[in-house]
Amino acid sequence: MLLFDLDGTLSDPFEGIWRSINFALSCFGYPEASAETVKRYIGPPLDQTMADLTGATSEADVKRLVTKYRERYGDIGYTENTVYPGVPETLATLHAAGIAMAVCTSKRVDFALRILDLFGLNDYFRFVDGGDIGIEKWQQIAALRAHGQAGADTLMIGDRAVDLIAARKNGLRAGAVLWGYGSVAELMAEAPEYVFHSPNDWLQLDSASFDKQLLTTLSRPL
Repeated sequence: MLLFDLDGTLSDPFEGIWRSINFALSCFGYPEASAETVKRYIGPPLDQTMADLTGATSEADVKRLVTKYRERYGDIGYTENTVYPGVPETLATLHAAGIAMAVCTSKRVDFALRILDLFGLNDYFRFVDGGDIGIEKWQQIAALRAHGQAGADTLMIGDRAVDLIAARKNGLRAGAVLWGYGSVAELMAEAPEYVFHSPNDWLQLDSASFDKQLLTTLSRPL
């Protein structure tokens, strides 16, 4: 099975995340964050992001920031999102070929479902798994494994080190996409089995075994 991250892998959520983070920060008197600062935080859990941006150490304070963020994000922020070129077509082709696919995102599952609906992608996935405050991606994947929804033959595909680390920690293989928010250095430090330069590269993964020899085809000089 192919297990996809959402933000930075299937779609670009930057505008909505940036505006919603700054909405929450301004509501509690914190200075707004620059675009470049926010880009570094796309991918990891939101509560960690809010704590890092504000220096808040109280769980209650962080929860208030996250709640205020979600107030705007649930209203309009999730729509300030664009699907990456080639993603819909590639997912459609994989689905038609009978490749099992699912989504595992740190984003709350109801928001993830809304975004996938926005782009007409929901029907391609067997399930969508979302996170919440205090839950890290490796814990999400551990739960999927415990419930038999992901196995050793699952390939986690994401744009940040957190995706690759979560996969490895749970005995899954890891694939890195180079069009998201993780730098090449960040991703290569985790030694992913696969490196994808475009969504079209996923079409190389049409065998049940996802033969590691495909790495030579998929990985080009960086």
